[in-house]
Amino acid sequence: MAQDQGNGLDETLQAQLQDVTTLETQLGEEKKQAAEYLDNWRRTAAEFQNFKRRTEKDKADYAQYANQRLLKRLLDVMDSFDAGFKAIPESYRHKPWVQGMRAVERQLLQVLEQEGVTPIDTTAQAFDPNFHEAMFYEPSPGATDGQILEELQRGYMLHDRVLRATRVKVAKGE
Repeated sequence: MAQDQGNGLDETLQAQLQDVTTLETQLGEEKKQAAEYLDNWRRTAAEFQNFKRRTEKDKADYAQYANQRLLKRLLDVMDSFDAGFKAIPESYRHKPWVQGMRAVERQLLQVLEQEGVTPIDTTAQAFDPNFHEAMFYEPSPGATDGQILEELQRGYMLHDRVLRATRVKVAKGE
């Protein structure tokens, strides 16, 4: 009978050991799955942070460049002022109405500058297709190949982007 109790105890112990082994296996699998869930959560959280940053940058860019179409149209008005002032005969240049129109032009320039619009400087510059549009190539003794000879239409930047390229006449190599 003691033998029977020993066998019963061994079987109970073996059953408990088997249960512990099964539980340890299940715990290992659950830990692995929990680690996978935690990794996925961290990845999703990082992606969400990147999305938020990208969205904020897009909103800032939109706000900064939203007026681009309107500003381009105002540049045409500036061109008209330039053409008009060039056409005024010398005898009229000091008339009060001409000075008044120059004041309006300056005010328009200030508004453009406040919006981040600045002219592209072409003085003693070499032709750069990122900022200039070549309208003519002309042989020019004494000028280097690619040097800007004349500005035909002023170009402008809007913050760090070209709003309108400068139209230029460029020296052609001999």
